[in-house]
Amino acid sequence: MNRVKSFAAIALSILMALSAIAPVSAARVYNADTNTWEEPSEAAVRAYGGSPIKKEVVDYQTNYKPGTIVIETSERRLYLVLEDGKALRYGVGVGRDGFRWSGTHRITRKAEWPGWTPPAAMRKRVPDLPTYMPGGPQNPLGARALYIGSTLYRIHGTSEPWTIGQAVSSGCIRLTNDDVIDLYERVRVGALVVVNH
Repeated sequence: MNRVKSFAAIALSILMALSAIAPVSAARVYNADTNTWEEPSEAAVRAYGGSPIKKEVVDYQTNYKPGTIVIETSERRLYLVLEDGKALRYGVGVGRDGFRWSGTHRITRKAEWPGWTPPAAMRKRVPDLPTYMPGGPQNPLGARALYIGSTLYRIHGTSEPWTIGQAVSSGCIRLTNDDVIDLYERVRVGALVVVNH
């Protein structure tokens, strides 16, 4: 009987110690890949998986300067022009039929975890859309957005990685959150964007 009481006392002590620690650690999430604690929003970005089309450095002969973004909508690929005839190629989701476009613009703004205001025409097509959605892991713009000229279009992340390689958007170019974070770090405001149909 004394063993049972001793065991119960030890178990209760452990539970009390854990309950004192739990509120502090609940604000962070353990990442087994890196063996570290991190913010829940960082874990949410990874939780949706990577691109079905992996980014890679490829040979790319062009007259565009390094830092230029070239989007080939028919290929479902985005090329970031590098030095020495190379480019970093990403898989992207593009505009569905009736929403594809082409043109040359510049990146006019960059935003981390951007909020989203669906355009009036989109809200008319999809009446249950909110008038505004704050930035975060569930936001359709994902982790980063690069705003294209004075258009309504953006190069942005997505929490739906299975849409990469598909024609599904209302004209925006989407990458996985991991890929858009990588592109965001490499591209500056003012960079040339060329969208080919």
